[in-house]
Parts: sequence; structure tokens; C-alpha cells
Amino acid sequence: MAKTKTAYVCDACGADHTKWQGQCSVCGDWNTLKQFVVPKSSNVPVGQSILGSTDGYSGNAPSVENLADIRMEGDSRTLTGYSELDRVLGGGLVPGSVVLIGGDPGAGKSTLLLQVTTQLSKQVSCLYVSGEESLQQIAQRASRLNLPVGDLRLATLTYVEQIAELVQKEKPNVVVVDSIQVMQVGNVDSVPGSVSQVRESAAFLTKLAKQTGTAVVLVGHVTKEGNLAGPKVLEHMIDCFLMLDSAAGSRFRTLRSLKNRFGAVNELGVFAMTEQGMREVKNPSAIFLERPDKTNPGSVVTVVWEGTRPILVEIQALVDQVHGGYPKRVAVGLDSSRLSMHLAVMHRHCGLSFSDQDVFANVAGGVRVSETAADLALLTSVYSSFRNKPLSKDLIVLGEIGLTGEIRPVPNGQERINEAQKHGFTKAIVPRSNRPKNPIQGIEVHGVGSLSEALEVVKTVEKL
Repeated sequence: MAKTKTAYVCDACGADHTKWQGQCSVCGDWNTLKQFVVPKSSNVPVGQSILGSTDGYSGNAPSVENLADIRMEGDSRTLTGYSELDRVLGGGLVPGSVVLIGGDPGAGKSTLLLQVTTQLSKQVSCLYVSGEESLQQIAQRASRLNLPVGDLRLATLTYVEQIAELVQKEKPNVVVVDSIQVMQVGNVDSVPGSVSQVRESAAFLTKLAKQTGTAVVLVGHVTKEGNLAGPKVLEHMIDCFLMLDSAAGSRFRTLRSLKNRFGAVNELGVFAMTEQGMREVKNPSAIFLERPDKTNPGSVVTVVWEGTRPILVEIQALVDQVHGGYPKRVAVGLDSSRLSMHLAVMHRHCGLSFSDQDVFANVAGGVRVSETAADLALLTSVYSSFRNKPLSKDLIVLGEIGLTGEIRPVPNGQERINEAQKHGFTKAIVPRSNRPKNPIQGIEVHGVGSLSEALEVVKTVEKL
């Protein structure tokens, strides 16, 4: 009997190694190599696919064509019936695409996909394959959520070869596989969920989608660190990677696209978990701006750009005396290192020292802000808390801060100001380059060029 061949795959970068070592020689991470069992050779002739007549993702015979001669089909995206999901996908499901949805346990991945497929099955053929729940459990969930159950096809399978046979028989337009971590390939000698099984199962289902033109949606679990479980190469195989996040104790869920070959990256969709399942939030700014009638010091609103739309969020700050030890710099929903850097900028260019102050920053609503357009709003909230002076509820602040203290322009500045004006804001502090050439009715826009100038405008406008 031939000896089973093994390799070692890095979870971080997907690099292959012939033997185990403590550090990956490609990415430099430690203790990331996992054993990978090389699949046994099958009886299929060389160059022939398990799914079709030829090898390759596309299923076509190896050939070379001119780009101009390739026929392009019209936009044949399939709308899911949920506008927030369609927005994150870039306009709907693309035939032959592979979408991976990850998230924490209880975030609502299975619930959302069950709702989508039951609604979608009224228009196109859908197949829901579960490897974790029985058919009775799925039926009970659908009954609890009062979902239409007449047209959805269900199956409980864990072998991808059986899924391929079922797809070729049923010929569905959309297939949901829940989850990729429990799927397995028959000729791989390892347990489900291992690096080798996840890698080979994802590759098999990707080939299935490309050759049959079926949109495949995979459910993926995450580790305790919040990363997708399985090899990093899994994210490279698929076409679209979505992450469903849920803040602790909050009923709201944010669906963000981390990779999308057919749409905008970093697009954000918001859902609310209710007794009737996942419900869309059409106006996310409204839930992030649930502020009391009387504002407190350290609170300011900014406009962040998520994918293709602006969203208003509230940034909060708390500055307090150090009670022993070193001053703390804590940021929730923001970059902590960026907070420390901007405090140094404020000290150097504005003369405000926080060496004896603890500084805490938070983004209300559990959303995470990664773009630099929120820099000026962050320091404005810090300044408000430091002076113990509240800012008015109708003030909007946005702008990027450089290390020299200058206020740099932000993209889509005009659209951000218009969005703030629609929500009733009457005053705005923006970079000088983003100040509109023509006045916008209902909102007074102040353009600033430096951090010190911005703080002077805050003093004047807010009468601090």
C-alpha cells in the first residue's frame, strides 16, 4: 500500500511546506502550519474533470481567445428580495459565483439565508443543503418565522460529491451550503473541519459553481479571534466574502463585504434581529443617531462613507484624570493607535496636553469606523469632554488630520454634507477643500485648514 502523502499549510497565507516548522517562511507567522493530507489519485483520466469533460474552473476545453471575441451576457443578477443584502452583494447574486458568509455563533447567518431562499424560491429554483441541522429543525425554524415553505428544496448532506450529483439532478439556480466546515471530500483522509477538508471542499464547490452556472452560498464559522475558520486560501478561492457582525447585547447586525469581485468592497448593510427573524434597516443613520434630547460633553456626529452610501454615526469621548499609573488610551470601534497619534498632534499644534488624562473613545451603535474622515470628529469630541462643554445636536464634523496639524479633504464631501442636511443638521465643520462652492440651503458650512483653526471655529460656533 502506498504511503499517504502529507504537506503542511499555513493558516495565515496558505503557503505549502514539505515539513512542519514553527514559523512560516513566507508570511513569517508562528505556529500557523497545519497538516494537510494530499488527496489520493482518482480514477478520472488526467485532464478530465470530476464534474465535466475537461479540467479547470470554467469547464471549457483549454484554448486561447481574443478578449474582443468573448461574448458578454447581459446583467443577469438575481435579486434576493432584501435590498440591504443586494447592496452588499453589488446588485444581487451573480450566476456561477461563490459567496461566503461568515460570522459569530448566533449572529443570524442561517436565519438570514433561510429567509432569503424561501423568498427567492418563488422566482427561481433554490436548494438548501444543511450539514448541521436536520430537516425537521429547519422546518421548525421556518414555521417559527412564518416563512413561505412551499417551493424551497432541502437536503442534509456532508459529502460534496453527493451535493454535485444533487445539483446536476435538480439544476437549481441558487445553492446554500451550511456550513463549509462540516463538508468533506471522499478521497481526503482527514476529519471534517481540518485544513485539508475545508480547502478541498471549497475548491470542489467552486468548480461546481463555475461549470454549472449555479450561484453557491457558503456559510463559514469564525474562530475565537474573530477570523474565518480554515485556511486563508479559502478567502482567495471564493468571489465574495461577507462578514455578519453582532455587537454584544445589541439586536442590530451589520453585514459588510470584505471581498467582492462583482461590486464595491467595504459595503455595509444593516439588519435587526427580531422575533420574526432578520429585518432590514432601511435608514441606518437613524439607529446610530438615537441621542438624548440633552447632549452631554464629548459627543459629536460625523458622516462616514460605507461602500456607496453615507452613514451618520455618533462618536463619543471621555477625558478623565489619571488615577494612578500611566494614562490610558482606549478606543472602541476606532483605531487606538490613531487616537494616540492625534492626541500628540493636538498637544504639539494646539498646546493641549493629555499626559495626566485618561482618554476613552467609542462609536455608538457598535459600528466600526476605519476611514480617516472621522479624525476631526474624534478630536472635537475629545476637546468637548476635556472642556466639559457639550456641543449642539445640529453640528456635524468631518475631516482627516495630518501629523503637521493640517485638515485634509475627504472623498465625497458634498454628498456627506447633503446627507447631514437631510437629517436636520444646520452647522458643519469640514475641510476647506470640501466646502461647497454654492451655499446649501438649511446648513451653515465652515471650512477649516488646520486643527487649531477647527478648534477656534468650534469655540465660536458653539460659544465654548
